[in-house]
Parts: sequence; structure tokens; C-alpha cells
Amino acid sequence: MLETQGYTCQEHKVTTEDGYILGLQRIPMGRSGDETPNKKPVLLQHGLLVDASAWLLNPPDQALAFILADNGFDVWLANTRGTNSSRGHTSLTPNDPAYWDWSWDELAAYDLPALFKYVNNQTGQNLHYVGHSLGTLTALAAFSQEKLLNLLRSAALLSPIAYLGQMSSLFIRIFVDLFLAEKKKLLGLHEVPNS
Repeated sequence: MLETQGYTCQEHKVTTEDGYILGLQRIPMGRSGDETPNKKPVLLQHGLLVDASAWLLNPPDQALAFILADNGFDVWLANTRGTNSSRGHTSLTPNDPAYWDWSWDELAAYDLPALFKYVNNQTGQNLHYVGHSLGTLTALAAFSQEKLLNLLRSAALLSPIAYLGQMSSLFIRIFVDLFLAEKKKLLGLHEVPNS
């Protein structure tokens, strides 16, 4: 998706303390190819039921990842465990029920800290963070770790998860109200396909 729009994409892998291998894409420069040293890193964390490609769906003049890259930022696109880019593990496969035995707590305790540390180690700089939906929830929990705050330059938390009663999507409302996620797990179905 990046290269078709004229951007460079670098693929990275980050292993969490509990063994999940996360995919992380980097847009080191905008379309101009400007390789200015010491660009400020920005980590973009997607929301629920999507992956990092959600930051790339609009045209370059409307998608945040492209806008930031074109304005001199070093953009990093995070993918939550279980998404297409983050399906690895040091000892489990997605076919193992234990692979799916995690909650949002692990995203805050393991995924986000591993991503922050990795970007900081790669760039030598503290980073800006933009989280959407699920990315706000995990950030708020993760920011309680003081060592993580020491790696943070700023944070923008977009559309935080608050109350499910305000959802406008009938499909998602029914899904949540019927606790279909729990029923799917009982049937051995552990993932919701994303785009």
C-alpha cells in the first residue's frame, strides 16, 4: 500500500516479553525522498478490528501516515498481535488456542512497551504517539508505566473507547450485545478477520 503511493516501506519485527512477534512498518521519508537526519519518530497504533493499513486507506493528502511522512516525520505503523502482520510467536502458532489467550491488558503490558522501546532504540529519540480507539485504551494503561513515559514526546488519543451504548453500527451492536466473541471462542474460532 505504501509503495504504490510512492513511499518507501521498511518492515520490522518486534518480539514482546511474552513471545508475540509484532509486525511494524516504517515510512522513513515522504514522497520527496528527503532524508533529513533526526526526524522525529511517530508511532501510529490502529483501533479495534483493523490493522495498520487503516492509517493508509485515504489518499496521501488525507491519510495521517502519509501527511506526517510528507511533513518530515519518521512514521512507524504498529500492528496488534493477531493481525495479519503480527501472527508470529516464539513457541505458539495461531492454530494453538493458547495463542489467542490474551486480553487488552497484555497489549498494554507487553505490546506497546516493546514497540516504544524498539522505535526508541532504532531512532535514538523519544517518540510521538497517536492511538485510535483500541490504541487509546492500551496507551492509557501502558502510560501508567513510568519507564514508558520516559520514551514519550507527546500523545494524541483519538476516539477513545468509552461506552458501547453509543455505537451506531447495528452489526457491531448485535455482536457485542450477544457476546458473540465469547461464543466464537467456545466454538474454537479465535479471530475476527480484518481488512
